Amino acid sequence: MSDMTKDAGKGALLALFLVTMIDMIGFGIIIPFLTYLVQDLAAEEGVVRIGLWVGLLMTAYSTAQFISSPFWGSLSDRIGRRPVLMVGLVGNTVFFTAFGFSNTLIFALSMRFLAGVFNGNIAVARAYIGDVSTPKQLATRMGLIGAAFGLGFTIGPFIGGEFSNPAERWDLFVGTVFETYPYLLPCLIASILSAGSLVLAFFKLPESIDLASRAEQKPQSWSRQMTTMAKNSVSMLKTATVGAMIWVTMLFMLGFTVMHAVFILYTEMDPSAGGLGFSEQDNGRMFAMIGLLGILTQGVLIGPLTRKFGTRRLIPFSIALTGLGLVLIPYTETTLVWLQMLLVLSCIAIGNGVFQPSSSTYLTRLARNEGYDLGGVMGAQESLGAFARILGPLSGGFVWELTVNGSYPWDYHTAFHLCGFLMVVSGLLTLRLPTLAGFDESE
Repeated sequence: MSDMTKDAGKGALLALFLVTMIDMIGFGIIIPFLTYLVQDLAAEEGVVRIGLWVGLLMTAYSTAQFISSPFWGSLSDRIGRRPVLMVGLVGNTVFFTAFGFSNTLIFALSMRFLAGVFNGNIAVARAYIGDVSTPKQLATRMGLIGAAFGLGFTIGPFIGGEFSNPAERWDLFVGTVFETYPYLLPCLIASILSAGSLVLAFFKLPESIDLASRAEQKPQSWSRQMTTMAKNSVSMLKTATVGAMIWVTMLFMLGFTVMHAVFILYTEMDPSAGGLGFSEQDNGRMFAMIGLLGILTQGVLIGPLTRKFGTRRLIPFSIALTGLGLVLIPYTETTLVWLQMLLVLSCIAIGNGVFQPSSSTYLTRLARNEGYDLGGVMGAQESLGAFARILGPLSGGFVWELTVNGSYPWDYHTAFHLCGFLMVVSGLLTLRLPTLAGFDESE
């Protein structure tokens, strides 16, 4: 290993952990208050399609990440990982704050898209870890990325909920800019966290690649990379068993992300219309609960469950448990709402917490067992997962707008029924997955 690699110590790993965590904070921070922000701006502009705009704002971030990831990866090969990661943190710092100053829907959409563009460098963080890790260190250090995702998704919604509309809760903020822009404070906190990570990266993150040896390599253009990603994804979907597992993952992600758009559209509804009348703070705590339960599942439960039941058996179980929780969301009532929500969210968080590592582990073993290139398989899964994260919120918002004023079952329940339907299809596809000898049996 090179001297350059040896320099990447705990400070560098901490900086990478924070880069990834801030990505998920940026994704999750708007979830608790996004519906309220859209309602406020829509009322001023005379817009009536609230659900569609919520879906658009959720989708803009993932779309920008998907489009920009190949560019950042290619750029990091030419100029180095360190400057690309730092540019991403600068972008986060600027555009998180700018989003808090949104005074029109178009401005909010633009700032959300630009934040996603600068958060398209998570692949660069993974590449950095690959550069500085021995084969024995790689699994553990990649696990840090997973932990950062979980922690970021817990912290983000909590900050977004707890610090929204501060002038209504604390006299300190009355008559300040935070009363004029009620969602600025959580965005500003995210920017401060990003700026702190930038300072840490500046002092503690060394370059991980030898740029001189890379100078002679001709990098692929952005369009070539996007074309290659599309071809790989389509070819992998056509394969029998590997394709089936990728479809299972994509449909699971689609159903899960539909919920991201419609959950708060439902919880903020007036109880007289069937909703729960939740505030931004209530919603932030709900999503923080999902994050904490997910961390607990992946940190404590997944090992014993895998040893007892085997990875192959856990996949359909986790899909069914997640689907059950998603379908039950609109059937909660204002009486005992926190107890009911705890049960519903436990199903979702534990199901998702079991599915993510189990599906990745199974797909890795399946690809190796059948002689496929692991990089191509994982690239196809990541591309299609990103596509699901783009399509899910948009579909959820669209279905919500079409049905919310209808009568049961074509009303506010419908979008959650769609989540359940997608999970059923995903679960049925697991019937095509083979049992891998010496791997699937409980150990």
